[in-house]
Amino acid sequence: MSGICLGALLLKGGIRDFTVYEKAPAAGGTWRDNTYPGIACDVPSRFYQYTFAPNPEWSRSMAPGAEINAYFTKVARDTGVHDRIRFGAEVSDINWLDGQWSVTTADGTSETYDFVVSATGILHHPRYPDLDGLDTFGGAMFHSARWDHSVPLDGQRIAIVGTGSTGAQIVSDLAGRAEELVVFQRTPHWVMQLRNPEFSRVTRWLHRRSAAYDTLTYHGSRLFIESFSPALLHPGRARRFATWLIRRQLNKIEDPVLRKQLTPDFEPMCRRLIISTGYYDAVQRDDVQIVASPIDRVEPDGVRTTDGVLHECDVLVLATGFDSHAYLRPTAVTGPSGHTLDKAWAGGPRAYRTVAVPGLPNFFMFMGPNSPVGNYSLVAIAEAQAGFMLAWIERWQRGDVDTMAPSAEATDAFYRDVDAAMPDTVWATGCTSWYVGQGGRVELYPWAPKQFRAMLAKIEDEDFETTARS
Repeated sequence: MSGICLGALLLKGGIRDFTVYEKAPAAGGTWRDNTYPGIACDVPSRFYQYTFAPNPEWSRSMAPGAEINAYFTKVARDTGVHDRIRFGAEVSDINWLDGQWSVTTADGTSETYDFVVSATGILHHPRYPDLDGLDTFGGAMFHSARWDHSVPLDGQRIAIVGTGSTGAQIVSDLAGRAEELVVFQRTPHWVMQLRNPEFSRVTRWLHRRSAAYDTLTYHGSRLFIESFSPALLHPGRARRFATWLIRRQLNKIEDPVLRKQLTPDFEPMCRRLIISTGYYDAVQRDDVQIVASPIDRVEPDGVRTTDGVLHECDVLVLATGFDSHAYLRPTAVTGPSGHTLDKAWAGGPRAYRTVAVPGLPNFFMFMGPNSPVGNYSLVAIAEAQAGFMLAWIERWQRGDVDTMAPSAEATDAFYRDVDAAMPDTVWATGCTSWYVGQGGRVELYPWAPKQFRAMLAKIEDEDFETTARS
């Protein structure tokens, strides 16, 4: 999504000399890789689109995954980005040589560029659980991001490890299809169960006919999402109201024992809030079982928990998430004087205002550390970050600068502000989550999205170390 965004904006600005490296055989990113049953966006469709490529044909308030993938693929083709993508080209090394970046792919091919932009996403590398006997299971087993569609599901005994957003969507879809659905829950999550209505033909017609109407609904959806920011960022009335609203969702669970089992011991929104159309309905079915006992080991016939019970199953699904702190790694990045990204991040990932790293000139990244990725539209984040990158690239085009990189002092100042603001946020109230990185540092943006856009809308020249064009 981010690579398509920047490519489209480069072309719109008349910049045509660029290459997009993509290790997969097709575009689409996470929406290409994730095809599990029930996959959908948990952000309103009208806000989960590029402002320069509105989609009047969204079918639902929160679009299904295949529809989102088709949208991004279409934008790539319509804008001409698709013609500049080098598919099946996994980047292994990026090295600064003689004033340019040398990009080397896994097959050993190298080319040089004036700028490099990382658009690898954050939920990219599947995380597999460390379970004894995992390789001994006798049935079909796969990670949710590597779904095996050749495996039949209807009438099967299916076990799902994980109850995050992905697990909740899979359970909601498979409940009633499987003979038995066993859900292994290590930690319960807060869930907001919402309807996901279809858009009418009249609504889609209005979007096709009126750009103003589409813009209105885009900003209306944005304002709705951003209205929850005060609850995330500050203690007070807004957070108390949001907490009450989320907690009362548990009233949908009629069985008090199950309700207690599904009640988290941390504050709502400390972890990513799960938006679901039917999770609480699904787990109350007779053919769905929530297992809270820890997993002891996997055996050929199923999963045995520490209470000694063997939960037999035909299919084992690992909905265990991703390594959200890898960013562009394992790609090796080496800047001037041997300065590497691994060394820069030895104490944990850091980036100047989420988009650049000291010591790495003409290098930018999408969704870098402390981007506002919690329950927000990553498309909107990408557009804000792309605007910042384009502003520097345009300066380079005019000959104003040759290289630019943020100073260590400016990056330290950004993190002093981040560290001062983070304790007020809900993410710092005491829970473990994929938001928390090395040393317990929360890698999110502790201010409102409006401040994020303003922060990246203007270049602070004094924060950068630059060299002039010779």
